[in-house]
Amino acid sequence: MAEYEVNGVQLALPDAMMTDRIKAKLASGGYEAHEARAALMRLRAGQRVLELGAGLGYIATLCSGITGPENVVTVEANPHMLPVIRANLARNDAAAVTLLHGAVTGQADKGADTIGFQTGSAFWGAHIATADTRPDAVIDVPRLVLGDLLARYRPNVVIMDIEGAEEHLFDAPWPAHVRSVMMELHPSRYSDKVIKRIVDCLSASGMTYDPGPSRGRILCMRRLRGA
Repeated sequence: MAEYEVNGVQLALPDAMMTDRIKAKLASGGYEAHEARAALMRLRAGQRVLELGAGLGYIATLCSGITGPENVVTVEANPHMLPVIRANLARNDAAAVTLLHGAVTGQADKGADTIGFQTGSAFWGAHIATADTRPDAVIDVPRLVLGDLLARYRPNVVIMDIEGAEEHLFDAPWPAHVRSVMMELHPSRYSDKVIKRIVDCLSASGMTYDPGPSRGRILCMRRLRGA
């Protein structure tokens, strides 16, 4: 079990899940650095957070330190990561964070209760299965509909890094209680038209580009004052 400290957060990952690239990111402190910067810049005490793609539990832990663990909900599709996330939350006094298991689909998506998910040797490359995914690499995980999550938890801030599945989450307007959205884009998985659709959807929902925390592939949008 390898252990690291990143931005004051204690993180551990079993050796079997470690790769050289993950090790380098954790050792240098660069793991999810842009996402962390955005969250620390914009999140305020008492705000409710919904994170899609928990990873190691790092961003959820950072958020819980600002807003309180009772105000943080984090979602992870990869079942192999759930015990790792729970352990990392616990070692940082954030065990009260709500951890949900499932892959998130669009607000209007009312399909089957489960969806195919591709796992891999590196946890951060796992994603919703596509037509090109090998059948032996696919497992079924619970399907969580974004609209249901937004209605149930009423987050003020939504943070996501879901390896391209964000493409499917902008099929309907977002509710007014969401004040800020921070996401990692994955342009290698979709065209520029998808990025335009994401931005257009949030713009139509009363949000605008937030240049301060945006960096590289991290796109941040904030609600217009008075909207």
